[in-house]
Amino acid sequence: MTESPSRLYRNQRIAVILPCHNEELTVRPVVEGFRQALPEAEIYIFNNLSTDRTAEIALEVGAHLRNVNLKGKGNVVRRMFADVDADIYVMADGDATYHAPSARKLIDMLIDQQLDMVVGARVEAEPEAGDTGITYRPGHRWGNKLLTGTVQQIFGGSFRDMLSGYRVFSRRYVKSFPAHSQGFEIETELNVHALELRMPCTEVDTPYGARPEGSASKLSTYRDGWRILKTIGRLVVSEKPLQFFGWLGAALALISIALVAPIVLEYQQTGLVRRFPTLGLVSALMVCGGVSFVTGLILQAITLTRREIKQFAYLASVANTPSK
Repeated sequence: MTESPSRLYRNQRIAVILPCHNEELTVRPVVEGFRQALPEAEIYIFNNLSTDRTAEIALEVGAHLRNVNLKGKGNVVRRMFADVDADIYVMADGDATYHAPSARKLIDMLIDQQLDMVVGARVEAEPEAGDTGITYRPGHRWGNKLLTGTVQQIFGGSFRDMLSGYRVFSRRYVKSFPAHSQGFEIETELNVHALELRMPCTEVDTPYGARPEGSASKLSTYRDGWRILKTIGRLVVSEKPLQFFGWLGAALALISIALVAPIVLEYQQTGLVRRFPTLGLVSALMVCGGVSFVTGLILQAITLTRREIKQFAYLASVANTPSK
């Protein structure tokens, strides 16, 4: 079906996709803010097992409502990417902390530079009346820097705010993203997907505000931080298996050599081998090191095949082309 020209922005269909869990205090201003900033966009609320009036208010303000019955932001993102059809996707949280007027700037950058993802890097805004006054908790800030730095060291890239939930995607990105994560670790997976397929991406500073009084964050610093760390480990194994198992094999081989050295020296001096249990351990470690390296080679071949499949899915979608 052909879209009405009034519903297009620069000849592109725009979808604003907002995951929400118990956001009855913020869902109305969030929808109204994005509708004012992007009158051409279709706005979707993905309600994730809310027990308050989030769904009811979303319908009152005219948003498209979808219900997701598997708890967790990762599960919601999977459904958003699968169910919504658009050329450009604007994703933000439903907690009224992200700056809706910045969306047009992010979209323009994505179109003009022919990018696949633009991340809204959070810059703390001055608190407004009714805000809690707390925008970015110190634990979250420190954890974000640590986790972002870890991903940079392993996968490369130059992201400064890896955990930002404010992003604009191309259709190519969305329809090639497998979305394995279940919770807030989904942002890590979003970044690694772009890095592994070498997609053109960038970051743009955007104001980040505080939640209104009475609205509580669903993010747990330690629990979700641990889940993100586990996700990084899982992605290292799945996306860089030769590097992971190669280093593991090398470590086992070095330990084996360090343990066998005294036995060899003793044999040279006395002609005797007295530490047979240690010799058995050395042999087992060396075998395990070799098996680990071969495992890395096999999994690397599988990873390259998976990456090619994702690349084909990426190329199957038409690229966004600059237009006035």
